Amino acid sequence: MSAPHKFLCTFSHRILLLPPLSTSTTFLFLPSSHRFFCTLPPSTMPCNQRSGGHGGQQWTEKPKDEAPLSSAMGDSATAAETVSNKLAGMHIGENSEQTGLGHANKGAIWKHKSYGTTAAPEVDNKPAGKVAVDGARVDAGGVASTQKSGISGAGLSKLFQGNLLEKFEVDNSTYSQAHIRATFYPKFENEKSDQETRTRMIEMVSKGLATLEVSLKHSGSLFMYAGHEGGAYAKNSFGNIYTAVGVFVLGRMFREAWGTEASKKQAEFNNFLERNHMCISMELVTAVLGDHGQRPQEDFVVVTAVTELGNGKPKFYSTPEIIAFCRKWRLPTNHVWLFSTRKSASSFFAAYDALCEEGTATSVCKVLDEIADVSVPGSKDHVKAQGEILEGLVARLVSHESSNHIEKVLKEFPPPPADGVALDFGPSLREICAANRSDEKQQIKALLESVGSSFCPDYSDWYGTDGADIHSRNVDRSVVSKFLQAHPADYSTKKLQEIIRLMREKRFPAAFKCYHNFHKVDAISSDNVFYKMVIHVHSDSAFRRYQKEMRHRPGLWPLYRGFFVDINLFKANKEKAAEISMKSSINESDSTSSEKDDFADEDANLMVKLKFLTYKLRTFLIRNGLPVLFKEGQSAYKAYYLRQMKIWGTSPGKQKELSMMLDEWAVHIRRKCGNKQLSSSIYLSEAEPFLEQFAKRSPQNQALIGSAGSLVRTEDFLAIVEEGQDEEGDLVAERDMAPSGPSISVKDTVPKNEGLIVFFPGIPGCAKSALCKELLNAQGGLGDDRPVHSLMGDLIKGKYWQKVAEERRKKPNSIMLADKNAPNKEVWRQIEDMCRKTKASAVPVVPESEGTDSNPFSLDALAVFMFRVLQRVNHPGNLDKASPNAGYVLLMFYDLYDGESRKEFEGELIERFGSLVKMPLLKSDRNPLPEAVQCILVEGINLFKLHSKRHGSILNPVSKSNHHSPELRAPARTCSRLIANERTQICKFSGEGLISDGETKTEAKLESTKGSYAKEWIKWEKQLRDILNQTAEYFNSIQVPFDFAVKQVSEQLRNIAKGEYTAPDTETRKLGAIVFAAISVPVAEIQGVLNNLAEKNPKIDAFLKGNHLENLNRAHLTLAHKRSHGIKAVADYGLWLHIKVPVELTALLLSDKMAALEACPGSVDGDKIVSKNAWPHITLWTGEGVAAKDANMLPQLFAEGKANRIDFNPPISIYGTMEFY
Repeated sequence: MSAPHKFLCTFSHRILLLPPLSTSTTFLFLPSSHRFFCTLPPSTMPCNQRSGGHGGQQWTEKPKDEAPLSSAMGDSATAAETVSNKLAGMHIGENSEQTGLGHANKGAIWKHKSYGTTAAPEVDNKPAGKVAVDGARVDAGGVASTQKSGISGAGLSKLFQGNLLEKFEVDNSTYSQAHIRATFYPKFENEKSDQETRTRMIEMVSKGLATLEVSLKHSGSLFMYAGHEGGAYAKNSFGNIYTAVGVFVLGRMFREAWGTEASKKQAEFNNFLERNHMCISMELVTAVLGDHGQRPQEDFVVVTAVTELGNGKPKFYSTPEIIAFCRKWRLPTNHVWLFSTRKSASSFFAAYDALCEEGTATSVCKVLDEIADVSVPGSKDHVKAQGEILEGLVARLVSHESSNHIEKVLKEFPPPPADGVALDFGPSLREICAANRSDEKQQIKALLESVGSSFCPDYSDWYGTDGADIHSRNVDRSVVSKFLQAHPADYSTKKLQEIIRLMREKRFPAAFKCYHNFHKVDAISSDNVFYKMVIHVHSDSAFRRYQKEMRHRPGLWPLYRGFFVDINLFKANKEKAAEISMKSSINESDSTSSEKDDFADEDANLMVKLKFLTYKLRTFLIRNGLPVLFKEGQSAYKAYYLRQMKIWGTSPGKQKELSMMLDEWAVHIRRKCGNKQLSSSIYLSEAEPFLEQFAKRSPQNQALIGSAGSLVRTEDFLAIVEEGQDEEGDLVAERDMAPSGPSISVKDTVPKNEGLIVFFPGIPGCAKSALCKELLNAQGGLGDDRPVHSLMGDLIKGKYWQKVAEERRKKPNSIMLADKNAPNKEVWRQIEDMCRKTKASAVPVVPESEGTDSNPFSLDALAVFMFRVLQRVNHPGNLDKASPNAGYVLLMFYDLYDGESRKEFEGELIERFGSLVKMPLLKSDRNPLPEAVQCILVEGINLFKLHSKRHGSILNPVSKSNHHSPELRAPARTCSRLIANERTQICKFSGEGLISDGETKTEAKLESTKGSYAKEWIKWEKQLRDILNQTAEYFNSIQVPFDFAVKQVSEQLRNIAKGEYTAPDTETRKLGAIVFAAISVPVAEIQGVLNNLAEKNPKIDAFLKGNHLENLNRAHLTLAHKRSHGIKAVADYGLWLHIKVPVELTALLLSDKMAALEACPGSVDGDKIVSKNAWPHITLWTGEGVAAKDANMLPQLFAEGKANRIDFNPPISIYGTMEFY
C-alpha cells in the first residue's frame, strides 16, 4: 500500500471515531501565562574541567542587585488571593452587550500580556466599550453559555502561592516530559550557491531520483494551529494580536466552507488535532497586520504544512497528503506545480529567470501551467484574493513518486464545495478591527468573541490579570536548567534535551522563553509543574551552524522554525520510574529504527526561494529603506538601494529604471512627510498612489512596477500591534543570504583623478598602525603620483571619521590611510557616503583568518591579537601591557563581529567597496592553539557574555521609545578614558537604531573593573597574561613575518590603484533577467570561415575589406525572444543550457546596410534544435541607425533585388553554445 493510500485510510478511520463535543459547559476567563526571558547561559567547556591553574573555574551568574522579589511584589499569598478573587466572578452572559465582563473587573480582566519577542506596552485601563458586532449569525455558537470552564480559583492558588518552581528541587526521582505543540519546517540553507543548487536539482530530477515541486510564496505571516487545547502560534510568539487574527480567519474559513455545519466541524477539527497531537501551519494573509508587497483584497489562510507531533520526531505530511487532509476538512491549499523531467525542470528555472524582474501572479502562473507536468491550482486565486504582486516561488525536491501520488489524491478528493459563501457570518475581520480601535487587547477580545465557542472555547493564552505577574524572569532560566537536569520520561524528551544542550554548548543565538501552562493548572501540585517553552532563534546563522552539527551527529533532531514545546516536571516513585524506564527504552528502540534524518541530507533538502523584483522593490527598497531615507538622507538611501540591487544581481537596465523611480519617490515622500518618518505598517498608503501615477506615464513604467492602483485603505481597521514588534522579521534589508562561490568579475579600476581611502575592519593588535607607517614611508607610494597621508585614530581628538572627511575634501586626489579599527557597518556606511561626496574609492584591509561559523576571526587570530597588545609599551591609545582590562577590550571588539561568518563578512565588504585586501597573519603549517590558551579565551568569552547581560551591551539597539533619551547620547561617566577611546565608533547597525560611542547614540556598558564581575575579571586578566607569557615562543613561531605581510598588502593595493585587481563576485545570481535564448558562436571562428571564403569570392573579399567586422564582439543565432515568442518558448531551451550545438552556415546575405549568415541549428542527443525565428541567422553587421533585428528583412530584400545572397555549397559546419541573454 502506497504512503498516500495508507494516509487516506487512516484519515477516514480517525474521522469516524471522533466523539461528540459537549457544549453544556460555561466559559471562565483565565489569566495570562507569565512571560520570562532567557538568553543562553555560557557553556561548560570540556577543557574547563581539568585540574590545576584556572581550569576548574566556571562563570556563574550572580544574583541581581535589586531588592528581594518578595519585598518588591508583596506577599505572594496575598497576590494569589487577589487573583482568585478576581477570577471568581468571571463569565460572560450570552446576550451581554458589553465587551467587558462587568464594571468591577474591566481593568483587571483585560490586562493583556503578549507572549512575543518584545514586551507588551503598558496601556491605561479604560472602561470597555460596547461591541459593534453581534457575533456569528449562522449557528456558530454563543460566546458565553457554551464556553468551556478554564481554571478554578483553587488551581490558581496552587499556581501562585508559594512559588512552586523555586521549591521544586531536582533529584534522582525527578523526570521531565516534553511534547512539541507546534512547529514548522526547519530553515534549511543550502551550502551551495543558488546556481549550483539549481544544477543539482535538475540532475536529481533527470536521474529519476526526485521531482521538482514549486509552490507560490504568499505574502503574509506564519500561523500555526494545534487545536483549542494545543494553542495558536505565530513564528516566535503566542497570545497576541497575530494569533487572535489567525484564529479568527481560520474560523471564518471553516464557516465559508461548511456553512450551517461550521460549528460542528470546528469542534470535530479541534478534537481531531488534539487526539492525534497534530499541528497545521499556514500563511496568514491579511490587510490588518501591516503592509507587505500589496494589500490583499481578502483575508485568508493557506495551509503550507501538516505535522504529526505525537510519536518521536515530527512527521511532516507530503504535498499529496496535505491536499487530501485539506480537502477532507475543506481548508485552503496552495498552488503547486510538479516538474518530473529534465526538460520541464530546466524550463522552470529558465522561465523564472525570464520573469524575475517583471513577473506578476498572472504571468507567472500562466507560464508555469504551460511548462509543468502537473499543476494543482490553489483554493484561493492569488490575483483575486491577494493581488497581482507576487512575492515569489519556493522550489524544492520531493519524492519522485509525487506525481503519481498527487494524481491519485486529486481523483479521490475533488475540490470541496463552499456551502457558506452566500451566508451572513456577521462582521468581517476588518469591520471588527475598525470597531475596536482603543487598544490591542480590545481588538483581541472582540475577535475571539466573534470566533465562537465551538472553535475557540478557551482564551487562556491571551488574557490575564494585574495580580498575575508575581514571578521573576529568572524562572525562565530555572525551568530550562531543571528540564535538562531531570531524567527524560520518553525518547522525545531525550532528543529535545539534546537540542537545547547543543545550542547552549555552541552558544547559538537563541532564547528559551518559558511561560506557565494554564491549560494544565488543575493538575499542578508541588511535585508536578507545567510550562510552555518557546525556542526563539535570533539569527539565521544558527540554522546554518546547526545543519553542520546534524551532518556530524547522526540522530540529532532538526532545529525547527516556530518551535513550541509543552514541558512537565514531576516526581516519580520507584514503581512509576520503572514503568517510565521500560516504556522509554521501547519507544527509543522503535524511534531510532524508524527515523531517517532527512533534514541532515543536503540533497533531500535542496530548496531555493525565488522572489520577484516587483515585490522586492516595494518591501526591501521602499519600505525597508524608509529609516535610511528619513534618518540619513537621500544620498545614503541611494547607496542603500543600489547595494541591494547589486546583491540581487539586478540587470543594468532595471537598475537604471529603478534608480530614477526611487529618486523621485524619495523627493516625493520627504516633501510630503517632512522629517516625520512614514510608518512601515501603512507605507503603501503613500507608495501605492505614487506607483500608480508613475505607471500611467508609459508601458515601460507599468512593466517596472508590475501592478498598481488597487489600493485597499487600512488606516481605519489596521490591527494594533505592539510598537517595534515584527513577527515575520522581514523589516530588514535582504542581504541575509551567504554570498555564493567566487567567480571573476570585470576589473575594478581606481581612476587616477580620484582619491583612495584605505581602512581597517579589524581588532586591536592586527598591526594596522605598523602597516600604515610602512606604507607611508614606502618609496613610490602605491605606484602612482598620488600623495599618501595617514591619520592615526589614537592621536585624533573629536570625531575621527569627520576629520577624515575634512582631509579628503582638502586633498581629494590623495590616498588616505585611515589608521583606526572600523569593525561596524555604520562606519562602513560613513565611508561609502564619504566616497560619493569626495569622488573616492575605498579599500578594506582585513587580517587573514579562517574564521568560525559565527565570527570572521578564529580563536587563533584573537589569541595573536591579545598577545601583540600585551607586548606593547606606551601605546598612544593606552591599550598595552599596562592596561588593566586589555583582554576585556579585545573581547568587546571580538564580540562586535559575532553572528557573521568569514564568508559573509568578506562578501559584504566586497559588495560595498568592490575590493578586499587580505593581510597575512598566521602560518598555514602552524601547530594547533595550545589547550590552555583556547580554554582561557573561551572562559573570557563566557564571562564577557555574563557581564554584557548584566550591565548592558553596546550591541543592544536603542529602542524607539528611548531613541532620543539624553542619557543615551554620551558614554556613562564610569567608563574610563581607555574604554571611551577604544569604543569610539564601535557599533552595529540594526533596524531599530545605531549604537556607538562618540559619533552616534550609545547604550553605555559598565567597564569590567567596576561591574558585578570585577573580581572575576581581575583574576581572568592575570591568568590570560600568565598563559600568553608562558606560550610566547609558540606565538612568535606561528606568525607570518611582518615584512612579508607588508609586501603582500602593498602589492594588492598597487594592483587596485593601477586597475589590475579582479574582485571575487559575490552576487547570488548572474543571469539577470532572461530576454532571449540563442546559440553563441565564437567570433574568431566566423572570421576564419569568411577569410577562407574571401579567397575564392570577390564579393566576400570586398565585404571584409570594408572593415565591417571590426566591431563584431559577439555573434549568436537567436532561437526565441520572450517579447516575440513568449516566456515558455524561451524557457523550453533551458534543457540545452551551456550545451554545445552544431550549426550549419548555408549562405551570406548582405546589403548596403547590413549583413548576416543564414544558419541552421543541428541536433543534440537526437533532439533537433529548432529556432522560433522565421529566418534563423547570425547578424554580422548593421550600418549606422539600423537595428540588429532589421536583419530579419534580408530574405525579403533579396527577393526584391535589394540584397545579395552567396550560397555555401557544401554548408559550413561550426559549433556554438546554447545560452540565455
